[in-house]
Amino acid sequence: MHIRVLTYNIHRAIGVDRRFRPERIVEIISHHDPHLVLLQEVDEGAPRSRGLDLARELARDLKFEHYAVGHNVKLRHGRYGNATLSRFPITKQRNIDLTIGNKKKRGCLYTRLQLNKVNGYFRTMEMFNLHLGLSATERVHQIGRLAHADEFKKLRSRGPCMIGGDFNDWRAQLVPILTYILDFKSATDRAPGSSIRTYPSFSPTGGLDKIFYKGDIRHRQARTCRLALSKVASDHLPLIADFEVH
Repeated sequence: MHIRVLTYNIHRAIGVDRRFRPERIVEIISHHDPHLVLLQEVDEGAPRSRGLDLARELARDLKFEHYAVGHNVKLRHGRYGNATLSRFPITKQRNIDLTIGNKKKRGCLYTRLQLNKVNGYFRTMEMFNLHLGLSATERVHQIGRLAHADEFKKLRSRGPCMIGGDFNDWRAQLVPILTYILDFKSATDRAPGSSIRTYPSFSPTGGLDKIFYKGDIRHRQARTCRLALSKVASDHLPLIADFEVH
């Protein structure tokens, strides 16, 4: 079963030209026709994004029947966080708090997806959509907190699972933790120092956006968007990865 995943920090749909243009985000995502979309910095009710519920608007315009939202940061007017759009039914969801001390509020949106039916049973896949902090020490603690979350501890050994989003991990320091300790594979870090670069969008130098996977799933390829529009629509480039679920 082929599954295409796209992760994208949309910067509230405010581009590097400082214009709020959600239609650009829709055009970019539509171009890649993903089955799953992991979004970060998604506004709801904020004046800077016309008070819109961006997750709902994007899901509607992209014709995704299923979506989940995990709000992390409260603004004076409105709030924002992560959103997961899915072509598959979402049977379970929870926003996992990854805030460390008095640092900025951060979170990981967990969803369980119902895939196709095999031998009378629905296959499921666990998805973790996160946005980590700006400090290296903070990020290590956040991965530790995620690893101790109930949803993470109950993962089946061979069950398909992915972790994706904006890791803010400039030096790929989290890769050994996720691969050697937590037994994930990276779809976006082919070797130390060779992360797929996604930030800043107009001239990428850092691989901040990543996807990790484990279980009965095989990675086929990963890449960034090459549309000229993606260089201005957000300060991050979207990252696209293709998988086969066995």
